Amino acid sequence: MKRVLLLLCALLLCALSVSALAEGDGVRVGALKGPTAMGMVQLMRDKADRYAFTLTAAPDEIVPLLVKGELDIAAVPANLGAVLYNNTQGAVRALAINTLGVLYIAERGDSVHSVEDLRGRTLVTAGKGATPEYALNYILRGNGIDPKSDITIEFKSEHAECLAAMLADDSIVAMLPQPFATVAQGKAEDLRIALDLTREWDALQSGSQAPSTLVTGIAVARASFIEEHPEAVRQFLADYAASVAFTQEHIAEAAQLIGQFDIFEAAPAEKALPQCSITYIDGEEMRTLLGGYLAELYTQDPTAVGGSVPDDAFYFIAQ
Repeated sequence: MKRVLLLLCALLLCALSVSALAEGDGVRVGALKGPTAMGMVQLMRDKADRYAFTLTAAPDEIVPLLVKGELDIAAVPANLGAVLYNNTQGAVRALAINTLGVLYIAERGDSVHSVEDLRGRTLVTAGKGATPEYALNYILRGNGIDPKSDITIEFKSEHAECLAAMLADDSIVAMLPQPFATVAQGKAEDLRIALDLTREWDALQSGSQAPSTLVTGIAVARASFIEEHPEAVRQFLADYAASVAFTQEHIAEAAQLIGQFDIFEAAPAEKALPQCSITYIDGEEMRTLLGGYLAELYTQDPTAVGGSVPDDAFYFIAQ
């Protein structure tokens, strides 16, 4: 995230009003390899005449392309969308939620059946100072567990280190994202997915008048592109919703496309897709769920959302 912010500061003066739909061009769409791109595979296969796709491995690769106007639409981490909005004075807007929570608590054994069962345990995870840490803190505190004193949390630099720690000590639990959690199960036969953090978040929100949820990814667009090509944006949203439905309903076929487009290996993708929380939520529901999620991140660390919770102008609500 620090690298992303440095890139933003360097690129804020770049033009954001580049028009993409010159004669013969398609809408330029970027996505990260992983769950936030998996819902786009039908578009990538069937709408190549309408959309030009760029896939990258990390957010700090996609941000410069979007900020410089070399992409029109991008699938990015939810909090990064807020950071971009705040640091470009509103030049980026949210179109839809495309991925809910992909974080899971895994263990080797059968001892964790509730968040309370994490009390006193050692938990390993990647993502210190990022949304995985904030989501974990919210879930723990909501269940009366102090992350600083009631549980030992050890942060690793990558998910593979978390798996290695579990393999070395079967008393350790880990927070892992999909689809890596499914890959990990192939390397440790006794590894069990114990808790779904999206469900745990939703349980804490039960009864709320304005419930939020755990959000991993969103689709955003340059505000200037929306203003210049509103019909193209509406068409993208319709096409995207259909593509997400395809991924949800045709898992085996979608997994093959995910492998074909080098988003993730097909075999583990097929096993992981039901747990990857791929979705499509736009309009007022998006504003409610995403807004509440970003507000929770802000309470823990304002820099996680770019210094302030985005106002209503951040959300594109198609008319």
